[in-house]
Amino acid sequence: MIVDCAYYRDGRRQHEGAMSLEEAAARRAQGGFVWLGMFEPGPDELARVRETFGLHELAVEDAQAFHLRPKAEQYEDGTELIILRTARYDDEREEVDTGEISIFLGEQFVITVRQGIASELASARSRLERRPELLRTGTASTLWAILDQVVDSYAPVVSELERDIEQIEATVFSGAVAPTERIYFLRREATDFYRAVHPLLAVLNRRLQPGKSPTELLPYFRDVHDHLLLVNEEVAAQRDLLATVLEANIAVISVEQNKINLRQSDTMERLTILATVFLPLSFVVGFFGQNFGWLIGHIAGFTAFLVLTVSGLLAPCVVLYVWLRRRRRQPGPGMPEVRTAVPHAPAGSTK
Repeated sequence: MIVDCAYYRDGRRQHEGAMSLEEAAARRAQGGFVWLGMFEPGPDELARVRETFGLHELAVEDAQAFHLRPKAEQYEDGTELIILRTARYDDEREEVDTGEISIFLGEQFVITVRQGIASELASARSRLERRPELLRTGTASTLWAILDQVVDSYAPVVSELERDIEQIEATVFSGAVAPTERIYFLRREATDFYRAVHPLLAVLNRRLQPGKSPTELLPYFRDVHDHLLLVNEEVAAQRDLLATVLEANIAVISVEQNKINLRQSDTMERLTILATVFLPLSFVVGFFGQNFGWLIGHIAGFTAFLVLTVSGLLAPCVVLYVWLRRRRRQPGPGMPEVRTAVPHAPAGSTK
């Protein structure tokens, strides 16, 4: 839908309230420029704007799609299409909401098409209307106002992401395990945010080239560029920090897993000792608990009981020892038998 449509001349808005598309197109011949603001328009509405202002069909098609990266394109009729990515941090969900602004910039008109909830421009319009000396420079002043607001909105997002990263970092480096899913989610948000910030530097560098912007606006575009450069460096540092935090968290998880394995090994060692202690007793009880006539008739005293007990315990141990020694001497299957080679005296030797 159309949010606002205003006609500006001599640094002033020339009417109160919005005007129709036809009236706005007719006002262009009187000097000044028209600023048309739209929010998530439908195909029919965009087609009507295209016919009224003579926009290129490819530019209108780009305005309907959602882009991952900002960009700037210039068409043969002199109209420039600039696409920006907006961002806003939601405190309740602890997530970054993104939007998009497509700007059709001509000498006599500015058309802004907003997508997403994080793309409000009313404050940029009212701020620019309070600066008539900038409005007099033409449509480039609207681009500065929009860029300045978009870049300023990045700073709170950087601060909130920094706070979330510091919480995860404190958890990991305290020796506790942080949710890996949360770290991956923050890294993905930082990456998406970086894709919105970094390509915008090229768009601003283009505005700073000679002849691309009015001389009066160059200091303002440079100021926006400096702020954007700082945001870009902070977001890049956050991405690197999250990669380090992720590696540290994986290391902490490995340490915790090793602790669990050590506790399991200690438990198995204690159980093995207990089993070893009770094994001879189990043998003795099981052997003498058999109700065979020979055992009953031949164990008549303590001496016979002691001989049978000791021999019964030693005999399996001796057999096991001999079997292990013979197995160690024999080569395994598929392994050649190792023989020691006897060196021969070289030919012609007297020894």
